[in-house]
Amino acid sequence: MTEAAAGHDKARPVRHRDRAQQATTTGLPTTAPGPGPATATGRATGPAERTQAARRYGGRLPPAVRRALPPAPLLLVPLLLLHVAATRAPHELPLAVALTVALMLPLLWRQRVPRTVFGAVAAAAFVQWLANVQLPADVALLAALYTVAAHAGGRATLVAGAVVEGGALLACLRWATEDAFLAPIVALTATVVATVALGTNARTARAYLAALEERAARLEQHQDQQARLAVAEERTRIAREMHDIVTHNLSVMVALTDAAVQTQHRSPDRTTTAMLQVSETGRQALTDMRRSLGILRTDEPDAQRHPLPGIPQLDALADRMRAAGLPTRLDILGSHTHVPATAQLTVYRLVQEALTNTLKHTPAGTRADVRIQCCAATVAVDITDNGLRPHLPGPGPSSPADTPSAPSGQGIPGMRERSAAYGGTLRAGPLPGGGWNVHTRLHLDSDGAAPA
Repeated sequence: MTEAAAGHDKARPVRHRDRAQQATTTGLPTTAPGPGPATATGRATGPAERTQAARRYGGRLPPAVRRALPPAPLLLVPLLLLHVAATRAPHELPLAVALTVALMLPLLWRQRVPRTVFGAVAAAAFVQWLANVQLPADVALLAALYTVAAHAGGRATLVAGAVVEGGALLACLRWATEDAFLAPIVALTATVVATVALGTNARTARAYLAALEERAARLEQHQDQQARLAVAEERTRIAREMHDIVTHNLSVMVALTDAAVQTQHRSPDRTTTAMLQVSETGRQALTDMRRSLGILRTDEPDAQRHPLPGIPQLDALADRMRAAGLPTRLDILGSHTHVPATAQLTVYRLVQEALTNTLKHTPAGTRADVRIQCCAATVAVDITDNGLRPHLPGPGPSSPADTPSAPSGQGIPGMRERSAAYGGTLRAGPLPGGGWNVHTRLHLDSDGAAPA
């Protein structure tokens, strides 16, 4: 079968160790600071790019160089033919050349159809054994076995390994001497086992790398989805904040302007006062918008010097509502110093939205009562008015769909979202005896975050 069968000291088997060592010692480029390793053309920033970079730099040669080089079997065939021509008698040359070509030529397609190529090479090797011709081209059988182990399944690898081992045994039985049988068969068996191990390792590494690429692609897709969700959530938050600021201040300005128009002839002084309050309300709206947008620019020091409104600013809010024509009573029970700024902003926006709705949708003479109860772990918010809303449905719990206070979609739905962020359930609806009530309870933990 092979010249090595006649004696392991007569022929040197193919050393795949050098090839494996070259593959294992080929390292990736040094990882640069940042999300991915530095490449020759730039950074691989995503998980998929990093995995592709590992595959690209793990190869022995660049793809362009590999495409330019001829296949290895074509390089070996002339050398093997020269060896045959130099060692064979003239009458043996035709058969030796034909068998050499039959053994080596199928290897050109070994990666496309590894099982078929192995069968063709094994058949040529069996013909060689029948013809009692020893050739160095028998190394093609090991190459075909490696390809089967690297590209086919485990069952095909076992079958191919058994075939090669059987061929080695037949070769030793025919060509090895009686006193030197054990050493060749052990050497050939070790070579077969090493070939199968190297091929199986290559297949496992390729499957592992493919799994990494798939996982990296899923991770990158998940990261993109999370980024889109974060952007959408931030847009909703900004829209809700702008709605609360603009709606409240514009409602107050409209009420003050209407009052100024009605009193401009009877009481010019009250008209002047109302217009000054309109101007002050507009400035307050601009200030609130700058504060809200300034929070988005966390690198600016002004964001720390201009905190967002909270429970202490409810007194000023109540004063503005009184000036706009809505008598408002404010009761703050308990200390609010332990309430975090984000929760205080939620309380402020809830009260602001509820009072704005009362101002917009109730007749003159309506009164509003605001009650804030601050406890160690909760903050209760209760806003009640006695105004009549003849255009609303009868008593019963309100829903965003039947509430006219949110034509832009950011009124009571926005209040519910703010309350839910702190584990609260907002109830908003008409009272049985007339009027309207908004109630919620915000739950805080030790660090002021909303409970999970």
